[in-house]
Amino acid sequence: MPSTERKTYMNTSNGKIPRRAFCRGVLATALACRLPKTTCAVSDPQPPNVLFLAVDDLRPELGCFGATYAQTPSIDKLAASGVRFTNHFVQVPTCGASRYALLTGRSPGNSGVTSSNAAFYQGNAALSTARLDAAQSMPELFRRNSYHTVCIGKVSHTPDGRVFGYDGKGRGQPEVPHAWDELATPYGKWERGWGAFFAYEGGRHREDGQGHTDLMEFKAEKDEDLPDGLLAQAAVEKLREIKDTGKPFFLAVGFYKPHLPFVGTRGDWEAMSQVDVPVAPHQEKPDSAYWHESGEFYRYDAPFAKDRPLASESQRKTKRAYLACVRYVDRQIGKVLTALEDLGLAANTVVVLWGDHGWHLGDSQIWGKHTPFERAVHSPLIIRTPGRHSAGLSCDALVETLDLYPTLIDLCSLRDTHVAHALDGQTLSPLLRDTKANVREAAVSYWRSAISIRTRTHRLIADHGGDTPSSIELYDIRKSWDPLDNCAREEPELVEHLLGYVSGG
Repeated sequence: MPSTERKTYMNTSNGKIPRRAFCRGVLATALACRLPKTTCAVSDPQPPNVLFLAVDDLRPELGCFGATYAQTPSIDKLAASGVRFTNHFVQVPTCGASRYALLTGRSPGNSGVTSSNAAFYQGNAALSTARLDAAQSMPELFRRNSYHTVCIGKVSHTPDGRVFGYDGKGRGQPEVPHAWDELATPYGKWERGWGAFFAYEGGRHREDGQGHTDLMEFKAEKDEDLPDGLLAQAAVEKLREIKDTGKPFFLAVGFYKPHLPFVGTRGDWEAMSQVDVPVAPHQEKPDSAYWHESGEFYRYDAPFAKDRPLASESQRKTKRAYLACVRYVDRQIGKVLTALEDLGLAANTVVVLWGDHGWHLGDSQIWGKHTPFERAVHSPLIIRTPGRHSAGLSCDALVETLDLYPTLIDLCSLRDTHVAHALDGQTLSPLLRDTKANVREAAVSYWRSAISIRTRTHRLIADHGGDTPSSIELYDIRKSWDPLDNCAREEPELVEHLLGYVSGG
């Protein structure tokens, strides 16, 4: 396994997941991780700002990742000025649990959060509403370091950073305690977070009790006729405000699309409706314990027969609708990045673009996420640093969402690095200097009782609901990203080696 120097605030367990920690679900007590402070002269320049862009359900099917039919000029431009990570894997293929790992820096093997979307505020892993001696989340740590922290849109699980149920009723307290100076999500005609998240044009939404459940809609004429346009507008206005404060900022903007329903502007649909997009290369239902029936997708009303599998033309129409939403959100990202440049802030701002998980677009006869397969846990990641010393480079090292927390600590040279739990990721700073370097032998993801181990060549998926791993599946990623041929029986030594990441052996 490659040898990599790690900071003192990192978990130094070489990436293996202790069986006892996984089965127990959550650590019995929080570990106080006291980190050395650095000295800083009075004349030191202002620390770098952070602009964190989260995009819901974004596959790495973008122009800069090789999809020539995708129309993503803004993301492509960001990639041309930063480092594009082609082997980035999330911890959990569902929104809330993935974001819990991102914001707390904790592996699901230690936190026990392998599927819960409400982990921030429910169950044993819930964050304390009391202010602790050390930060419980990434934005809280930046806030403790005198950064002005702002949340716009879906950064944790709820669409506005507040604890609201899907019916829109709730306490309204922050979902991530003590993290944000401002929760600045605009609601527009939709009046509340979940309304904006499941929005259709004109203030209608899935949760309004009026039966609005169309799979796709492209009626809006202007970007601001839909919530993501309002999010971009709010982010631009916030950048203008923050510029004059003289404080470093941590601005997180969480865009809703391309999450279901597929809603964008008329122009986005017209641009994509005739594009020749490929259907999924492998549409056969796999012989796997982890296949599901795509319930989230099939609950919507489609403008075609919802056959299983979908007819080829229905698949193409669905994929065009998804890519039209990607085109729409790409334009909103472009507005925020342009404002960053125009306001003279880009030269001292770390920019991260992150997808919270992947999404099956008919691959393996699945529509959606919620699998431990490659398509669901693989997502785009782009990092641009001040100085742009690695502009336009691609890195194929195995990296995880967990790595972003320690990476941003490094890049911003935070003085106060007291965190409430040991961070389980590894800084990616070496990869930003040398994209040919490595930080781990395998990337580890979770889905319910399954652990998914990804090396450069294979993916092992093992159910760990009992005392010993079961339902073992092994796939050669070099042949296909999709679960076609389970080669576990043909590769017993490799299986045994990878199971070491499950058992800690």
